[in-house]
Amino acid sequence: MDIMPGFTMTDMETSGARIRLRHAGSGPPLLLLHGNPLTHVSWHAAAPQLAQRFHVVAADLRGYGDSSAPTEAPDHSNYSFRAMAQDQVEVMAALGYRRFSVAGHDRGGRTVHRMCLDHPDKVIKAAVLDIVPTSPPIYRSECSEAFRRIGSCARSC
Repeated sequence: MDIMPGFTMTDMETSGARIRLRHAGSGPPLLLLHGNPLTHVSWHAAAPQLAQRFHVVAADLRGYGDSSAPTEAPDHSNYSFRAMAQDQVEVMAALGYRRFSVAGHDRGGRTVHRMCLDHPDKVIKAAVLDIVPTSPPIYRSECSEAFRRIGSCARSC
């Protein structure tokens, strides 16, 4: 049984990990990132509906599902939200997208938050579900553009 009919499952190599994903649909690109302890399959109910309007990319974070789990670095940096955000930016670039919208739940939401800070030129719109950004830099003015991209979602948390 295929839990996400109509979606193509593939693996993408990034500079830090092999990422498992499914994608389908046409229209503007929309990246979906799961929470802990879930996988990209957690989007199985919403993704087909979204694929009617978007090219949906539901991806596993590194170390989750069938994505690779690189050996942990002594400082844990290769499992940071920064590293996970970089993986996903590379996935979207490999699919031909320089800019895209992104939604993340829980751990995926923290990855989206980091992506907005590190790659504001890549993120068109962002939805962060079930987190409150906790990093002190959120209070600095240089982050204001990233939070404008997150928009009312961040203000309502």
